[in-house]
Amino acid sequence: MIFRISLCLILALSLAAGLAPEAFQAWTGQALAEVIRHVGWLYLLIVFLILAFVAYIAFGPLARLRIGGRDAEPEFSNTAWLSMLFAAGMGIGLVFWGAAEPVSHLVTPPEGLAPESPQAARAAMRYAFFHWGLHPWAIYALMGLAIAWFQYNRNGRGLISDLLQPLIGERHRGWIGRAVNIVAVVATALGVATTLGMGTLQIGAGLSRVFGLQNGLPLQMAVIAVAFVLYTASSASGVERGVKWLSSFNLALAGALLVLVALLGPTGFVFDTFTTSLGSYLDHLVEMSLRMAPFSGSNWVADWTIFYWAWWISWSPFVGAFIARVSYGRTLREFVLGVVVAPTLLGFAWFATFGGTALWAQLFGSVDMAGALAGGYETVLYLMFDSLPLSGLLAALAILLVAIFFVTSADSAVLVLGSMSSETAGDPPLKRKLVWGSAIALVAAAMLVAGGLEALQALITIAALPFALLLVGVMVGLYRVLSLEALREKAEERRARRAIEAWIEREQAQQAEREAAGGD
Repeated sequence: MIFRISLCLILALSLAAGLAPEAFQAWTGQALAEVIRHVGWLYLLIVFLILAFVAYIAFGPLARLRIGGRDAEPEFSNTAWLSMLFAAGMGIGLVFWGAAEPVSHLVTPPEGLAPESPQAARAAMRYAFFHWGLHPWAIYALMGLAIAWFQYNRNGRGLISDLLQPLIGERHRGWIGRAVNIVAVVATALGVATTLGMGTLQIGAGLSRVFGLQNGLPLQMAVIAVAFVLYTASSASGVERGVKWLSSFNLALAGALLVLVALLGPTGFVFDTFTTSLGSYLDHLVEMSLRMAPFSGSNWVADWTIFYWAWWISWSPFVGAFIARVSYGRTLREFVLGVVVAPTLLGFAWFATFGGTALWAQLFGSVDMAGALAGGYETVLYLMFDSLPLSGLLAALAILLVAIFFVTSADSAVLVLGSMSSETAGDPPLKRKLVWGSAIALVAAAMLVAGGLEALQALITIAALPFALLLVGVMVGLYRVLSLEALREKAEERRARRAIEAWIEREQAQQAEREAAGGD
């Protein structure tokens, strides 16, 4: 039921966007405006609470608990684990927005700042750090930890509905649970398709820039077709081989591109940007987390921060389920630090390098980075490369990087969608992976044909609202079960300590008796 209904809903939305794109965009735009007007603040508040809750898990009394039980051991090395987290969570997005978002914020800054001013540049980097920093990874960590704990420590099925069991009891296996799982599958498929659409645009722009190919729908459809073959083959080979190997390779490739841009670009400016933006980010963290614009009427927060928060929330079932799949054997502290802190620092380094280089080119390098925005966000990266030595090599590496991120994100999504649409735990059958692989390729292609990526992003923001409320329930339920487990482990430790103390006392008493008998 979950599989069939969710697949039908996804196909219906794709047809609606493809056959009536103008009506579809008008409807989603109007619905989005109403959501932002009435409950936009709710996204900010819930995500801030999630960040605080995850910090409590990492540094509070529950940090020593282990996913899978006391004797569980991790399946993957730390390097492979972090590579898969990074690739599944933000791979394509970082490449797509790494240079484009800071430039966009410079031209259209928040907080009423003057465009292209030093203050706007500082705010541009601060908000780029904010949108790709602790908050999104905290959302992923919450969902990933909840799914992992209920699956490995409470013999759950790995479904989102299982997370409601502490709140609604056995009804999580009834129609309420099925409805939750259907919404989770649909939101995940739409979120993944949107990201793959962005990846397709980035790859198409790169192929046009490097090889002179005409960037249009035929090229974009060819990119999706080739990627479909690759991520289907990778998904069929399993997490232990395809996803793991590609993720590890791509992390190394991303590191090489990062180092090259930092060395070939304004190196000192990049490091200055990193430290300045990090300090500004930490200084304004709470303010940015809860900032709306009730007095100015600006749409900037809605267009950027609320959209991002909704996007991360809609992605959280997918990324959370994948994180849970590869995080067996980690302690809660190790899990949170690995899922939240490590990828955040990598993201900061990426934005400082690519965003800092793009801002330097605009402000001091006489390169019209702002003008590139008119040709699409995907073109900004390649114009930035043109301002550096070895621009052709950098562009080729970026195309390869996005292509592999495309494959790793898609094959991770295929695995997760197959698991989420099944009533039984474990890896889904190959046939179901093929169906979901075809479905997300079809959705991405339909949105590009219809020009409906913006409408789909609006739809994701709307669909994320019930999930934002669900995450509150997940926090409450997870805290309950973790607290009970901590109490149980403490009780076991006390019993074990008493048993050891009693044994020592008996041994001492027997030793005293033997010594007394020997003296006699």
